[in-house]
Order: sequence, then C-alpha cells, then structure tokens
Amino acid sequence: MSKRMVIPENVHSTTESIGDRRSELEMGDAFHASPTLAQLLKRVGDARKEVTGDETPVHQVLDIHGGDTTTMMEPRALPFVLSFSNLTYNVKVRRKFSLPMLFSGSSTTSAATQEPTPRETLFTSTKTLLNDISGQARDGEIMAVLGASGSGKSTLIDALANRISRESLKGSITLNGEQLESRLLKVISAYVMQDDLLYPMLTVEETLRFAAEFRLPRTFSKSKKKMRVQALIDQLGLRNAAKTIIGDEGHRGVSGGERRRVSIGIDIIHDPIILFLDEPTSGLDSTSAYMVVKVLQRIAQSGSIVIMSIHQPSYRILGILDRMIFLSRGQMVYSGSPSNLPMYFSDFGHPIPENENRTEFALDLIRELEGSPGGTKSLVEFNKSWQIMKRSARMSEPSPTHESLTLKEAISASISRGKLVSGAAASGNVSPTSLVPTFANPLWVEMSVLSRRSFTNSRRMPELFMVRFGAVVVTGFILATVFWNLDNSPKGIQERLGFFAFAMSTTFYTCADALPVFLQERYIFMRETAYNAYRRLSYCLSHALVSLPALVFLSFSFAAITFWAVGLAGGSSGFMFYFAIILASFWAGNSFVTFLSGVVPHVMLGYTIVVAILAYFLLFSGFFINRDRIPDYWIWFHYLSLVKYPYEAVLQNEFNDPTKCFVRGLQIFDNTPLASVPDALKERLLSSMSSSLGLRITSSTCVTTGIDLLKQQGVTELSKWGCLWVLIAWGFFFRALFYFSLLIGSKNKRS
Repeated sequence: MSKRMVIPENVHSTTESIGDRRSELEMGDAFHASPTLAQLLKRVGDARKEVTGDETPVHQVLDIHGGDTTTMMEPRALPFVLSFSNLTYNVKVRRKFSLPMLFSGSSTTSAATQEPTPRETLFTSTKTLLNDISGQARDGEIMAVLGASGSGKSTLIDALANRISRESLKGSITLNGEQLESRLLKVISAYVMQDDLLYPMLTVEETLRFAAEFRLPRTFSKSKKKMRVQALIDQLGLRNAAKTIIGDEGHRGVSGGERRRVSIGIDIIHDPIILFLDEPTSGLDSTSAYMVVKVLQRIAQSGSIVIMSIHQPSYRILGILDRMIFLSRGQMVYSGSPSNLPMYFSDFGHPIPENENRTEFALDLIRELEGSPGGTKSLVEFNKSWQIMKRSARMSEPSPTHESLTLKEAISASISRGKLVSGAAASGNVSPTSLVPTFANPLWVEMSVLSRRSFTNSRRMPELFMVRFGAVVVTGFILATVFWNLDNSPKGIQERLGFFAFAMSTTFYTCADALPVFLQERYIFMRETAYNAYRRLSYCLSHALVSLPALVFLSFSFAAITFWAVGLAGGSSGFMFYFAIILASFWAGNSFVTFLSGVVPHVMLGYTIVVAILAYFLLFSGFFINRDRIPDYWIWFHYLSLVKYPYEAVLQNEFNDPTKCFVRGLQIFDNTPLASVPDALKERLLSSMSSSLGLRITSSTCVTTGIDLLKQQGVTELSKWGCLWVLIAWGFFFRALFYFSLLIGSKNKRS
C-alpha cells in the first residue's frame, strides 16, 4: 500500500498574515517587471510554508507561452466573480395516496414538511428544491454549501454548473456580469462528482496522463503535457502512489483519499477557471478530507473559483473555507464568512458555545428548527435582514476600487497568466466564447487516446477475454465433435442445417458479454463528455475499433475448429467466406448488444432483453419455419432477424454448387416411413414411379442438388455476398443507433 502524507495538527495560519504577505509581494513587484502568476503563487506558497510549516506542494501552473512574459497583464485582485441571484427550482413529484386521504379527501402534513409547502394537484405536487437563492463566488476563494441531507446542496451545485435545464431553473447566473453560455461554461469549468469514477486497472499517473491528452491541445508538446501531469501529481500529494493502479473490488489499489484526489486531478488537468465539487470529502477520514480541501485551496489560489458542497466540515477544514452557504429544504439560512458565524447566531439569539464546532452547532440548530412548528422560517427571514444590514455597512465604508474586468478581459488575463483552458488563444477582438475552442483536440486524436486507454485497461484484465475465448473454443469443440465429418446423405443434410442454425445463433449469444462493458463506463463517459473532454462520436468509433481485434481472433478460432471437423464444402475459398460470415455475425451481434447497453440502464435487465430478442431472431431465421410458411403479420420480423442473414449465407456457401448431388435414387426414401424397407422393394417402387412420371430413375440418378435444397429452404432472395453485406450494414446501423442513444440519453442534466 502506498504511503500516506500526514498533515500535522498545527498547520493553521491566519488569513490576515497570508494576505499581508500577498499584498507586500504585489506592491513590491508593481515597481518592477510584472511577475507571472506561477511566480506569485510560488512566493505566496513559500511565505505560507514559513508561517505554517505546511509541506504540501503548491499549485503549479504550466506556462503555455513558452516562458514569454511580455504578454502578462498586471495582477488583478478579483478577475472573476460568479454571481447568482434568485435561483428557484421546482420539480413535480407523484402524489402519495393513503386510505384516509381517499375517504376524507384531504391529506395531513407534518410540521417538518410545511416549509416550503408544495403546490398540490390531484395526482402530482410541486416541490421546491431551491427557493430564491442568491450569492457570489470569487476566484482565489473556496465557497462551501452546507446543510443536512436533502437540504439542496447538490441541487445548488448542479444549478451553478449548468446541470439543470434553463427552462426549469429560474433566476440568473453571471460571470463578471455577463450571462454564462453553456458552451463557454463547459470549457472553462470542471465538475467533480461525488463518486470516484475511474478505470480500475490504470495507474494514477496513466489516469492523469490520459486526462491531459484529452484536455490539453495537440499543439502542446509531449514534454509539456508530461510536466503538467508530474506537477499535478506533486500538487495532489500522489507521488508515492503514482505507479499504483486505481483498483476495484477485485484488485487492490490506492486508498480512498488518494482515489478522491485522482478524481479531482483528472478534472483540473486543464486548470479550469471554475471548479464544482459535489461532496469531495464524503466517505473520507479526517486527515484525507483535510488533504483534499487543502488541495482545493491551492487550486483556488491559482486563480480559480472553487465551489463545493460538504456535509459537515471539521474544525481544520473550516479554517480553509472562505465563504459558506447554509441551506435548509432549499432555502438559504446563512451566507457569509465562517468567521461571522458566531456573531450571526449570537444576533439570532443562539450564541455558539466557545468549545463547540461552529458548523456542527449551526447544523444542529437548523435541524432542531426544521422539526419545530414554525420550521426555519424565522432563520430565513433573519438571514435576509442580516444580508441587507451587511450590504448597507459595506456601502458606508470606504473600500479600495478595482477596475472591473469584462468577461473577455478576465479570460484573456487568465490565459496570459498560464491557465490551461484547452488551448485558448488570448488575442483578437473576439467574444468570450470564441476565446476557447469547444474541444481541445481533433476527432482522430480523441479516437487514438480513447483506444489506447481502453486497450491498456483491458490488457491488465486478460481474464475477461479468456473467459469469452474459452466459451467460443468449448462451443466450437462440442459442435465439431457432435457433427463430426457429416456426409452428404439426406440425414447429413438435415444435420448440416441444424449445425448451421446452432452455430450462427451461438455467435450472437456469445456477444452478450459486451453488455456490461459500456454499463460500467457509462458514468465515466457522462462525466468526461459533459465538459467536452472528447466528442461522443469519437467514443463510438473508438469503441468499435477496440472491439474488432478480439472479434477477428474469436471468429477465426471458431471457424478453424468447426470448418474441417464438420466437413463443410468449398475448400480454402469456402473457409474464407465461412470465416467472413462468422466475423460479420460477431460484428453485428456486438453492435446490437452495445446499442442495447446504451438504452438499458441495468445489466440483468439487459441480459434478459438480449436473450429474449436473440431467441426471436432464431425462431424467425428460416430454420424452424421457412419464409414462405411464416404468417404475413410476422414476416417483418423475419427480415429484422440478425440470424437470418448468416444462416442463409452459410447455406449458400455449402449448397450452391449445381454439380453436387445430395440425394440419389434410393436415398429419396430416407427420412420417411419407407426408409426401413428392403432395397429390392425400394427399387421396384422407383421403377413404378419412373413409369408413372415418364422418367427413368435408378439408384444412381441425382434427384436433389444443392440448388434444390436452397429452394426447399426458401433461400432464394439474396446471394451469399448480399447476406454478408446486409449483416455488416446491420452492424453499422446499430453503431449509429448507439451514437444517438448516447447523444440523447447522456446529457447529464436535470429536467
């Protein structure tokens, strides 16, 4: 297990002393050449280390201009200000009925649910998750959203991160006074989910390296990307775990705190301007949680806005936070600095005891008020009056004036100072949205990185492929031994038909293992595409490319085991087509199952649907009932059946030789009640039939050729090559459907 970095207890310093040092640094440098942001941060970090003895690494900013400082702007105290006002979000929930309600026509609500009161209708009620929330977050600071479970913490983070549809969310969100466009926010921000969604078999360094290749532009050299990754590893305190795999339930890897820091790292690899985090300390011990928040402090000090939800911060974490918002059932009950909490609750009439944790006291009081008859209404109203009083006090006091920056100027200044905003260019009189590209890399680069990541992760779990390979080999071996060296008699023909039907349907059933592949990656995919790490099309294309080598190997193995053992016709050319049709079957089946994985959210439900649909495909393939015998109201399913096309193709590959005879003379009595009569009697019957038909039929006369067999089976519409191309087209069709399912079903937004 990797070593953990332990932070001493006495690592606290006053904000004032650090602020004084920052002011001295900025004023001293104002008379000399303007320093870079990285240089300023290094000096501030050094000053902090002198005061606190803190050994955690400072935030490293990679200079994207190759060391050129001529374009650097003068330092600004507050280049970015994210403001939100009057945010209100309502959802409709199904109304719960009970027997007393049905008979009395009324419902009873407890005091705990009176605030805010949902607007009732007959079958639904409207619940308010956010109710008139306003506030402000600035770069260089950490704003924390606190509250009990169900208070609306994650909802507020989602609202600010544009994860709620604009039609449902009321209010305004601006950055430097300008409305935030969805496209711009995706590029300049990052969102860290509560769950650690990572590839288990990649190391910490590989995980961050792949993130760098996604988020940093192709114009960056490999050395610069490597520098950024190594700097981030040091910043996150992950140096000792850099070569350790992430791990999962079956593979031991990094610790929980290290996993959380890796999750943060992959989202800040491009040094975003705004960072949203949903409970980043959830499930961590005190030291690990403190380490995570300490990393967030470094990120904020690099010029980022950090907004996170947190359940119950410790005393040490509370000393790091700059702004706090307390929520209670969607309503704001406090907004301000942690240092103002004692005065706030003292004025409210509930002073905080000296030796008690401020946040614990606040949360306990809020929970107590929620259970009272009046709820938290009094605290909500008191907070409004408190905010008005604070605003009037600030207006009456003289304050240093700062030249306000437009959003375009702020982004340009941030880029000039070394912020990595996906290859943005800070020149030209363009809009803020035009400063940053939608995606950092072209399509083919994204496909290459996605393919390499998938291969690397799969290569370290060979057991998954070996299980699938073993299933194909065992199935092929059983079929080869059961249908060993079939002859060309009528019985042999019937057995060949059974072999083809079972073999072709088996190829589709063995593709069912592709179902959990995307289901396991679904939320990783949603997280990465939500903020434009890569295109959905890139993922679909790379997903198909990565699956092809395994499909080729499995197809060749199955074809080689069964073709000569069963005694199929066609020689080497017949084998190559047999191999091609099996490969096409694997391709179509894999694409079909992949499409279902994009639609069905659960593995067991997906397996049930796959098995049922493949059974229907086999039923209507033409083996159990000929096409001409299928009822008209079911004939459409015959043409949708994926088993139909490989089944008809291998039949034509086997029986399409007009010179080859499969039934001669006496063999016409095989598979009939007359099969057991003596051959002499069969010859007399042939002679009688010959005289009646006017044709001479002897024991050596060819009665049925391969073409006749194909007509009997109803295989007359498509050639074997036509069946092959249709099967390949089905594969591409399901891949296209998979893409659209990702496009529609993975928006990762609340309605």
